Amino acid sequence: MRTSDIAVIVMAAVLALPALAQRPGEGQRPGETRQPEKVQREPEQHPNEPGHGPPRANQGRIPQPPPQRTRGTKPEQDRRVPGRVNSTPHVAENHWYGHDKPNDRRYHLDRPFEHGRFERFGPSYRYNILRIDTGLRRFWLPSGAFFEVSVWDWPLAADWCWSCGDDFVVYEDPDHPGWYLLYNIHTGTFVHVLYMGM
Repeated sequence: MRTSDIAVIVMAAVLALPALAQRPGEGQRPGETRQPEKVQREPEQHPNEPGHGPPRANQGRIPQPPPQRTRGTKPEQDRRVPGRVNSTPHVAENHWYGHDKPNDRRYHLDRPFEHGRFERFGPSYRYNILRIDTGLRRFWLPSGAFFEVSVWDWPLAADWCWSCGDDFVVYEDPDHPGWYLLYNIHTGTFVHVLYMGM
């Protein structure tokens, strides 16, 4: 067999690969229109319903809301291993660490709850994220409600798996009026978010 014959056979095989890679029933005939696939998203559900994986953080439990602290209280650091301090905002053993002090000026809003109040918050509600806009630091829940992550907390949340499932719980921030806390049940970290409405 000549080299040119081998080249023709190899080229034919390469060109045929896309057709062979299709799953049965996916091919289209000329003139046939393809219907777009519908993506089914799981609706917001209560955490005790089937289909929810257990949390990996906080010893496998969804934490209770953080307690309100007195004005001037400094963020508490997690000191577990001698010489190691974790000041990242997170929850461990149902204790909220690294929550910024109540009188932190960054959280002052002239008009708290300017876009209304988000009512479905707390440990009874787990959410998946329907859409994320990383440029604007905004995310949408299946209900249409959307939030904006604070610019100073975004570095903590930028690498979260925003599309991994029902991995998030929203809490009302007891120390900063108008703010909410978005808790990641797998990393145990939380960030400050503003409710932007529906």
